[in-house]
Amino acid sequence: MSKSLISAAEIRSTYAIIAPHIRRTPVIEVDGSDFGIDAPLVLKLELLQHAGSFKARGAFTSLLKRQVPRAGVVAASGGNHGAAVAFAAMKLKVPAKIFVPSIASPAKIQQITDYGAQLEISGERYADALAASEAWIAASGAMPIHAFDQHETMLGQGTVGLEFDDQAQIDTLMVAVGGGGLIAGLAAWYEGRIKIVAVEPEKAPTLTRALEAGRPVDAEAGGIAAESLAPRRVGELVFPIIRRFVDKTVLVSDDAILDAQRRLWTALRVVAEPGGAAALAALTSRKYVPTLGERVGVLICGGNTAVVNFKSH
Repeated sequence: MSKSLISAAEIRSTYAIIAPHIRRTPVIEVDGSDFGIDAPLVLKLELLQHAGSFKARGAFTSLLKRQVPRAGVVAASGGNHGAAVAFAAMKLKVPAKIFVPSIASPAKIQQITDYGAQLEISGERYADALAASEAWIAASGAMPIHAFDQHETMLGQGTVGLEFDDQAQIDTLMVAVGGGGLIAGLAAWYEGRIKIVAVEPEKAPTLTRALEAGRPVDAEAGGIAAESLAPRRVGELVFPIIRRFVDKTVLVSDDAILDAQRRLWTALRVVAEPGGAAALAALTSRKYVPTLGERVGVLICGGNTAVVNFKSH
């Protein structure tokens, strides 16, 4: 097996290590008609994970399976990965420095600082923050925790699949894609036993472009979900797993993502960030139409948004 690939057995052993530190997030079965869909849906609410997204799984995996130097850890992130690394570092009492681009949402920036990490805003896009983090790694000796293209990150994200597999039987799984760490981990867990559909914003088609080219290549990196689903290109390590096990990609518009966010709130009172609602958008916009009897799972992967404003009166 290529070094880039991970196995279901590795994911299971990883879960045993990180389980005391993460939440087993719930699933909910819903009538598809609540969302204008002619099929039953099973939603896994991973936005209820620590730090507001699935990213906590990969962060804890890196910190618990690797030797952390005295200089601590460093991460580049659109926001969610940074918040997750900051949270895990806080819990395990490890110094952390997080680099984010200027497009990171105020909610995510606030999370990172609330968790006690040192924050640096660098550049406009994830790629800019990544370059700045690499310079810091060289200067400080801190341990990098990559947002997606790292063995431990993929293993941790794969535990989402382990849980979902235990909680519900599905035929198809809809997954939003940015750099590819989540979908690679899920694909490695299921190993072709179900159909996996990658969902990307039209303005950030990183995986679609990579599959067309046969390798990771630069793509557009914009749109409403840019802070979580627009890393410019998918990872070199994740790509072989995705190409082997992911069935297809679907592109959704910003308007479709916004509509999916509204539908989640209207039907379930669930507040998802744009990237967290993207997988559902493929269904609500009919870019993916289930066949008769097809049981579809949807990963609601993140909820870090500042759109909710609680006031005393």
